[in-house]
Amino acid sequence: MAAVPKILAIGKATQDVFLRSDEFDPHTEGKILYTHLPLGVKMEVSDVTFATGGNASNVAVTFARQGLHSEYMWTLGHDPASETVLRDLDDEGVATARVTRKSHYQAGYSTILIATNGERTILNHRGVSTDTKGTDLDFNAIAEADWVYPTSLANGGIELLRLIVDAAEKANTKVMLNPAGPELADPAKLKALLESVEVLCMNKEEMQQIVEGETLEELVRHALHYVPVAIVSDGPNGVVASDGKTIVRAGMYEDVKVIDRTGAGDAFASGFLSQWAQDKSLKDSIIFASANSTSVVTKLGAKGGILQAGTKLHAMPIHEQPV
Repeated sequence: MAAVPKILAIGKATQDVFLRSDEFDPHTEGKILYTHLPLGVKMEVSDVTFATGGNASNVAVTFARQGLHSEYMWTLGHDPASETVLRDLDDEGVATARVTRKSHYQAGYSTILIATNGERTILNHRGVSTDTKGTDLDFNAIAEADWVYPTSLANGGIELLRLIVDAAEKANTKVMLNPAGPELADPAKLKALLESVEVLCMNKEEMQQIVEGETLEELVRHALHYVPVAIVSDGPNGVVASDGKTIVRAGMYEDVKVIDRTGAGDAFASGFLSQWAQDKSLKDSIIFASANSTSVVTKLGAKGGILQAGTKLHAMPIHEQPV
């Protein structure tokens, strides 16, 4: 019987508060979609939902629900948001022994305004976390994992990502990268570390900062010059992925009513790795990733819709051929 993979997720976590109101009605001005919040008035909120999020925290839950050894590493404080994050991860079966807690650290906090069409505006407080040197992070944990998934590294940014990727390469630990804002801030530096990355997952606009290409397939083929497995998504237009042997093109898993798009990208990328790390095929890994992402957008919050192990999947528009 094959050993159960151990995946270490590294990055920030947040306390999320979702506010829904019929008054958050989107309208277009020019090419930009707005929800106006007029000053000096009191607006009615029909629903308030508390949840936890943060890219690394979200993906750790996917791994745990799929029966993998899921571990989370970051710096948190003793504030209410940090307490809530740790309680949620513990309840999900995510190992949190690698979390360093000190009084000057603080989990992030986000207030998410859900418009009537399911789109959202996020008011984000980053919290206080480790620095570019990864102070208070135990890099030895990387050597004990089969895979490491670093994302949303806050103030650590691309410098901290470099340290994590270097430690993983030294330990022969595989890296999946679905970079967030702090890591995308310097595309040239990000591109320079890809030779140490096993799986790269980005949306179309992000990938176009790294390699040339107009279509998803062009971007994937060019990304394969840097990484063994490349995945490029384009929202409702689907996804293209390749492991250098076959190339998969997939449409939407299912047309569902979108409640909240928060965490959809995390669910897709972590859904892929949860299967790929277990030696599932590229096609099957993409199918599960798509299903996981689709399920997440049907619920408020980034974690509520994450699929449990054993969930039966249905067919979807997908095509596979040799590269």
